[in-house]
Amino acid sequence: MTERIVSFVMSGGVGSRLWPLSREDNPKQFHDLSGDGSMLAKTLRRLTARPEGQTPIFLIAAERHADRVHADLAGLDLAGGGPLFEPTGRNTAAAVALATLRTLSEFGDSLVLVVPSDHEISTPRQFWQSVEAGAEAARSGRLVVFGIKPTQPETGYGYIEVAAESGGTFDVSRFVEKPDLATAQSYLQAGNFYWNTGIFLFRAGAMRDAFVAFQPDIWQATEAAYKAARSDLSGLYMPLEFYTAIPSNSIDYAIMERANDIAMVPAGFRWNDLGSWQSLLDVGPADDKGNVIIGDVVAIDCENSYIRSDGRLLSAIGMKDVAIVATSDATFIAPVSHSQHVKKIVEQLEKSGRLETRFTPAQDRVIESGAWRRRVHHWLFQETLPLWSTSGVDERHGGFHEALGLDASPLMKPKRMRTMARQVYAFAVAKERGWDGPADRLIGHGIDFMAGKGRSDKGGWVRTLNVDGSVADTTEDAYDHSCVLLALAHAHMSGNPDALRLGEETFAFLDAHLEDSRMTGFLETSDGEGERRSNPHMHLLEAFLAWYQATGERAHLRRAARIIDLFRSHFFDTESWTLGEYFDAEWKPSAGEKGTWTEPGHHFEWASLLVDFAGRSGQAELSGFARKLYASAIANGLNRATGLAYGAVSRQGLPLDQISRSWPQAEAIKAAIALDGSGGPDLKPEIEARVGRLFRWHIDPAPLGLWIDRIDERGRSLATDVPASIFYHLVCALTQYLDSTTEKAA
Repeated sequence: MTERIVSFVMSGGVGSRLWPLSREDNPKQFHDLSGDGSMLAKTLRRLTARPEGQTPIFLIAAERHADRVHADLAGLDLAGGGPLFEPTGRNTAAAVALATLRTLSEFGDSLVLVVPSDHEISTPRQFWQSVEAGAEAARSGRLVVFGIKPTQPETGYGYIEVAAESGGTFDVSRFVEKPDLATAQSYLQAGNFYWNTGIFLFRAGAMRDAFVAFQPDIWQATEAAYKAARSDLSGLYMPLEFYTAIPSNSIDYAIMERANDIAMVPAGFRWNDLGSWQSLLDVGPADDKGNVIIGDVVAIDCENSYIRSDGRLLSAIGMKDVAIVATSDATFIAPVSHSQHVKKIVEQLEKSGRLETRFTPAQDRVIESGAWRRRVHHWLFQETLPLWSTSGVDERHGGFHEALGLDASPLMKPKRMRTMARQVYAFAVAKERGWDGPADRLIGHGIDFMAGKGRSDKGGWVRTLNVDGSVADTTEDAYDHSCVLLALAHAHMSGNPDALRLGEETFAFLDAHLEDSRMTGFLETSDGEGERRSNPHMHLLEAFLAWYQATGERAHLRRAARIIDLFRSHFFDTESWTLGEYFDAEWKPSAGEKGTWTEPGHHFEWASLLVDFAGRSGQAELSGFARKLYASAIANGLNRATGLAYGAVSRQGLPLDQISRSWPQAEAIKAAIALDGSGGPDLKPEIEARVGRLFRWHIDPAPLGLWIDRIDERGRSLATDVPASIFYHLVCALTQYLDSTTEKAA
């Protein structure tokens, strides 16, 4: 009986060499590039076509692509196999270790075949003949690779150098990375170099032994993740907290370049990794002039060119040996001889934070806008507002509790003025959005406590009060005053009788004691001491815009314009698209690490405010700044394991504070909503994803009406309490989400 071979398809990667068609959310293995279905579906069908012998087929794929994977699996008999989902990519060594573990646990020391999901192999019978030709070497304990005899000096492939040959199998001397052109030409002339297909055949026990010998840390971490995995009818799901602990490395570096006695079988099948536009030109249906034309294209006097439009009409005249690829949001043009360099474009776009590398605005994409509406509405109006309007209110001493425990009990902490103000603001916003709770009473309760206990001798507001309402810190802080002004603006719009008078008094104090005499923004505190920060100015901008909304008085818009001028001249760095946090008295970045400190959450907040100001002032170019801030935060400010924003990163994108708090995730939702439809890519899928991450990591794991505020870099909770100061971020972001989406018909 023919021996069982357990097959594993690796479906990771983003296919950046085929940008703009291939994107992070829709990589090349899900595209039909040469006809007859997606690359993944064709790979799976090829594996099911083994002429003789049992072949269970497994697929190792990203969990975020689960829906696409299940669509491609439909109707295929995997002979007892199924999908294994990675919560985050850890490179090919982890995938091969996972394949080995699955085989050992279910099939014992069987032969394992590992193949990429995105290669064009149009001769399945010859493919299996080559695999069977390597079976004997694999059974003997050798790791087997498959090589293609080069036909031209290709710089886009890795190479295998071989030595002695015995019975059609060669001994591998070494693996070589992608060479430059001169080196590739020398390999072609030497005759003992083959293209590396990335296809491996081995006995499960032999690969386990190789990992134990050369990469025990990868093996042990993968084994721990595999043992902790959960399984259901849709597949096996690796737990994120375990999977992120696996060191990221390629199977070539981790094992193949270290192991001894590796065998290579010359592949007898037709192979192309479809990793460039030139490769698609080679395999596509060409016309009589050698052009591959796809989509709505009119081409005149063109030769040997790949011309593709996935949207509007594309016309070309006199093009020769070029690739022209147009999607609805991007166009790529290059000589096909340069098509291997597409990755340089992608790297440049990612460096500048362009969203076009991540999202696919394909015409056939179904946008599930509003998918989170029901959950968001229930959490806001049935869970968290009822809790914070009762347990969060200090009915004995006045004001609001600074924090609740994870059991929803009040914690006796000093009460910051900014927190008192933010609670007033949150209840006012909830009232504006139709909450039927006691908003007016809560707004009045908060303002009475603030005004009765927290006014300073100069007519401003103190920084901190004790639990009983006595003053703990008399400092008059610009940040606190911005929060008070924001709260009073919305309290005024909600009908509070004292808010307008208190707002006017606060503006008088601001002008007299916190405005910089040089007219360059505002001081941190009324005594003028301390370094300067952009953050209080951002919150003052927010307050000025709120007062303009509340009163229609252009004086407030002029105040906001002065903050915008500071943003343009000092806060925003045009080279890195980042926003500075700390400055000296002359508005130069602070010395040391503080000068490079940027916060993704503040990028998101500024993006929303810039779009708001642009709409009110007519300064439309500010939306471009907003997109840059959002893009740089997405490109450099996210933890790739969780998708959550870090606390802080350097201007170069290096994490400085790896804790993910709940408020930046809420501000990311607001920014995406503000930017959606402002001239950039369609962000509706991104909005849904941001809301989903907020609930996945911060809200759903928490007790009813609460949230997990702090999460470490591996996705583990660090929360010991629930700070009330975050409540307004969540209420504002989620009410804006409800405003921006529509109820779906039942």
